[in-house]
Amino acid sequence: MPRLKPDTHRARRENILDAAFTCFARGGFHATTMQAICREAGISPGALYVYFDSKEALIAGLCERDRAEFAERFARLAEAPDFLEALAAIGEHYFVAESHEKQRFVVEMGVEATRNPRIAEIFMGVDKYCSASFEALFQRLKDEGRIAPNVDIPTLAKVFSVLGDGMFWRRAIEPKADMRSVLPVIIEMVGALLNPTDELPVAHKAAAFEVRR
Repeated sequence: MPRLKPDTHRARRENILDAAFTCFARGGFHATTMQAICREAGISPGALYVYFDSKEALIAGLCERDRAEFAERFARLAEAPDFLEALAAIGEHYFVAESHEKQRFVVEMGVEATRNPRIAEIFMGVDKYCSASFEALFQRLKDEGRIAPNVDIPTLAKVFSVLGDGMFWRRAIEPKADMRSVLPVIIEMVGALLNPTDELPVAHKAAAFEVRR
């Protein structure tokens, strides 16, 4: 069998992950079979197993894809002159624009993580990565004098995660929930916890000037 070009290999892998996501979001982890994923992807079982040898491996692939997307968005957030404005934009994506299927998938994986040690390792790995990223950012903002929170940074990051989890869960179980009206209130609460100052490092002042021009 000729070796696939990297772009073709990547496209086939993404197609399988898309099919797995659709099946998991629709039927849950246990009800979804590898055969169902093959049918959704339009491929044979042999082709599927070239890329993923189990449902857990598919979950790992989906979670890694989500982590990579988060890392890209987070990098822009970390460099934004107006942190709260940039945070609101990320919130708009994850809590308003993102599909209900995605919300249900994440909730399903969270529940499965309480029963399946391998899923727990995968799921909590991404969760810890996201939490650690925000904790490091909050510490950086404090060190730069841009925020002056009244609680310690680890606690601040934990509260931030709990608020985000609550919004995520609410939208997953109530698809018609109006998160767009709730989001500004959440951002205001986060702002009160962070207690932003008027001080900006020189680099961020220059960036803000460029944005205003």
